[in-house]
Amino acid sequence: MSTYFRTTVVPKPSANIQRLFFLASSFIKIFLIPFTIFAILKYTHTMLNKNIKLIIAGLIVITSIWQFTENNIGNGIFLILLTAIPIFLYFKNEFILLAFLKLRKQDFEGAKKWLSFIKKPESALVKKQQGYFNYLHGIMLSQTNINQAEKYFKKAIELGLSMDMDLAVAKLNLAGVAMSRRRKLEATTLLNEAKRLDKQGMLKEQITMMKDQMKKI
Repeated sequence: MSTYFRTTVVPKPSANIQRLFFLASSFIKIFLIPFTIFAILKYTHTMLNKNIKLIIAGLIVITSIWQFTENNIGNGIFLILLTAIPIFLYFKNEFILLAFLKLRKQDFEGAKKWLSFIKKPESALVKKQQGYFNYLHGIMLSQTNINQAEKYFKKAIELGLSMDMDLAVAKLNLAGVAMSRRRKLEATTLLNEAKRLDKQGMLKEQITMMKDQMKKI
């Protein structure tokens, strides 16, 4: 007597379904993970120490190497690419970037809110980002409290700013403070420095106007 075994054949998913799963997986990896990290930072009001970001990048690299040894080439490549996020945010702080975006829209309260998340700029930011932390505070206070604005702009220049244009704006504001206190020589020096740094001539009108006002002092 013969015995027959029934075997169940599981059909392989079609190429389109496989592609769909791959795209969904890629979307989760590329967008959901960074979004989750950002959401945690935002809603817990947490400011990572700058060195922790480098540690995170190092851990991701180690994990990617492990994935390569397990022949998970796709995961390894993705993780290597993912290291760009903490490394980028080490040099360009996320809250500084968000504050800049708010200032471009003239939303001073929004910019102040993002900057308030940075409780300890010395430990959270690299030197030039500390400069921009002070620069942004100077911009926000320049219309309401020139004494505080002056301190912030001087500190920003001392720490350093990446772009000549930002340095020119800081010096132009300091020239305005000096002029309001009738320190004509200091104001003239700062205006000349701002003019030299303003290579695209974006501040030409303001510099000319301030020089005309100084003639009346």
